[in-house]
Amino acid sequence: MEADTTAGKWYAPAAGRTTVGEWAEQWYTAGLSGWKPKTRHTYRSILDRLVVPALGHVQLIQLRPIQVREWVGDMAGRVGAEQVRQGYRLLSQVMASAVDNDMIPVSPCRGVRLPRTPQGEPHILTIDEVTRLADACEPGDRVLVLLLAYGGLRIGEALPLRRRHLDVDGGRVVVEFAVTELPGGPVIDTPKDHQRRELLVPAFVVEAVRRYLATVPDGPEVFVFPGRQKHTAARQQSYSGFRRRFRRAVAEVGLNDVTPHDLRATHASWVADSRGVMTAARRLGHANASVTTRHYARPIDERDAQVARHLDDLGAGRRSGTRRARKHRKGKS
Repeated sequence: MEADTTAGKWYAPAAGRTTVGEWAEQWYTAGLSGWKPKTRHTYRSILDRLVVPALGHVQLIQLRPIQVREWVGDMAGRVGAEQVRQGYRLLSQVMASAVDNDMIPVSPCRGVRLPRTPQGEPHILTIDEVTRLADACEPGDRVLVLLLAYGGLRIGEALPLRRRHLDVDGGRVVVEFAVTELPGGPVIDTPKDHQRRELLVPAFVVEAVRRYLATVPDGPEVFVFPGRQKHTAARQQSYSGFRRRFRRAVAEVGLNDVTPHDLRATHASWVADSRGVMTAARRLGHANASVTTRHYARPIDERDAQVARHLDDLGAGRRSGTRRARKHRKGKS
C-alpha cells in the first residue's frame, strides 16, 4: 500500500465501494448546470432506463469489462442500436469521471464492440423542388421553408425567431435561440454549441419575408411564427403543427420522404458545391467542417459525372498535345 501510494496507484477501498448508481447520480448532479435542457433530459432518461436498473447496484471497484460487454449484449436484444450506443457512451463518461476523481484506477468501459447504426441519407432537393414545395405552403410556412432551404437554419432555430432577428433592410437573419420540444413543454435556449450567428439570405427570400411581416403584429419581441390558436399566439408555434402541414405540402407536390431537416442538408449541399465545405459549415453553425460533410452536405446530382467529363477533356487535350509533339519531332528528324 505504501508503494502504491508513492506511485500514485493506491485508491481508498471506501471510494471503490460506492455503487455505480450512487456515483452516476453524483456525476449527473454535478453536470446539470452546464448542460442544455435536452441534454439533461436525455441523460436522465438513459440513466433511469438503461444504466441504473442493470448496473446501479454494482460497486465501482467490482465492475469489470466482461460485465459491461454482457450489459451491452443484453441491451442490444431489447432496444435499438442507437440507444445501445447512447447507453454505453453515457456509462463511459460516468466511469471516466470516477477515474478522474480517484474512485477507481481504470475504467471498465474498454474493448466493447458496439452495434452499428444505419446511416440514413438526407434527401437533397433541387431548386425547382424547393420552389414547388414553398409555393404549396401557406404564407407563413412558405417563408419558413425558404429560411430553412436558403438560410440553412435548424427548424428549432427558425421557430423562435422574433421580429428583431430579421433585418429586412440588410437581408440578414440573426440566429440567437433554439427551441427544444420536451415532455414538460417547449424550452427556448441558445443554439447548439451556444453559437450566435448572422446569415445573409437571397434578395427574393428577403422580399418574401418583408411581405409576410406585414401580416405579423409589430414589436421587436413578437414571434415571427406565432402559435395558431388564441391561447398560443403569444409564443412560437409548435413543431408538430408545422410538420403536419409540411407533410401535406410534400405530398401535394409529389415528393417522397422529405423532412424539414432535409432542407438544412439541401442548403449545406448547395453551399458546399458552390462555395466549399468551410463556408457551408460556417452558415450551418458547425465548429467542425467534418460534421457538415458527415451529416449534411452531399454531392449534387450529375456533379460527379461533370467532373469525370472535365478530367476526360483534360486528358484528351494532354494526349493530343503529346501526339503533336511526337509528330513534330519525327518531322525534324
